[in-house]
Amino acid sequence: MEGTVVPLLVTGLVGAVGFVGAWYAFVRYPGSILDLAGVLVVAAVTLVALWVGSRLAGSLVTPYTVAEVAVEGPIARESNRGVPGPAVGASADDVVEQIERADADPNAQALLVKLNTPGGEIVPSEDIRLAAEAFDGPTVGYATDVCASGGYDIAAGCDEIWAREGTLVGSIGVIGSRVNASDLADRLGLSYEGFTAGEYKDAGTPLKELDPREREYLQGLVDDYYDQFVDTVAEGRDLDREAVEETEARVFLGPDALERDLVDHLGTRDDVEASLADRLDEPVVVREFEPTRPLRERVRLGAQQVTYAFGAGLAGALDGDADGLRFRR
Repeated sequence: MEGTVVPLLVTGLVGAVGFVGAWYAFVRYPGSILDLAGVLVVAAVTLVALWVGSRLAGSLVTPYTVAEVAVEGPIARESNRGVPGPAVGASADDVVEQIERADADPNAQALLVKLNTPGGEIVPSEDIRLAAEAFDGPTVGYATDVCASGGYDIAAGCDEIWAREGTLVGSIGVIGSRVNASDLADRLGLSYEGFTAGEYKDAGTPLKELDPREREYLQGLVDDYYDQFVDTVAEGRDLDREAVEETEARVFLGPDALERDLVDHLGTRDDVEASLADRLDEPVVVREFEPTRPLRERVRLGAQQVTYAFGAGLAGALDGDADGLRFRR
């Protein structure tokens, strides 16, 4: 009880100080002309003060022992904020920053990576895996609904992997895609004329057909990425390369994934925490790390979500995949 009363008092005190200071600065002092605007500013400053107070109060609670980061949705360098609405997907830069903050915190004795992702861009996925591998302490990947492709790349960098019986695990493969709009361009009377230096500079351009040499070149890139992925999984999971290749980029339900040594254990979140408690030889207290963003960024995201609430139907119609050749795990 005492552990919760003190943080609440700190939060309330900081919020009250922010309210009183904002009241005198923006309402009482300017007089009646700015009363309405002042009230709005007071409300905003009070909310910020409460947030600051809650952050300060968080430092007074019982120290945690396990840091948790979440990788949810498609993986990209930045999560998709191109249209108004909630951020979609996992920002690799955000996740890496969270892991590095946890690694620098002496309270974090272990790292729990919650995975629910179909994969995504190759290098961002690798960045998260490398950050997990660099964490100074035990690392556990916990797959919930889906842990596929780039998500499994990340999981392979953890010391052990847990999944549920119904989790889809695997998809150890690479896909390269392009839109072929040459027929459409012909119908519209459009033609492609490129000015390039280098034979393969415009290989994969949507407005022209691939010739056999370009197709071989692009397939070679996909094959190279695949070889890297197989090597990563084989090393991370201590498997023969042939065993990884035999998965043929399929996904497997939890029991099948366990049989193929793609995961170490099946269980619930409680089972994962119980295992961590045994491993650390002390009770597990989990702290979920979130991205640190400046106030300006939080306000911008909040405004996007408000806009999205008025026009959510339009956002679903937008998709940015048709931008040429892409490689994904």
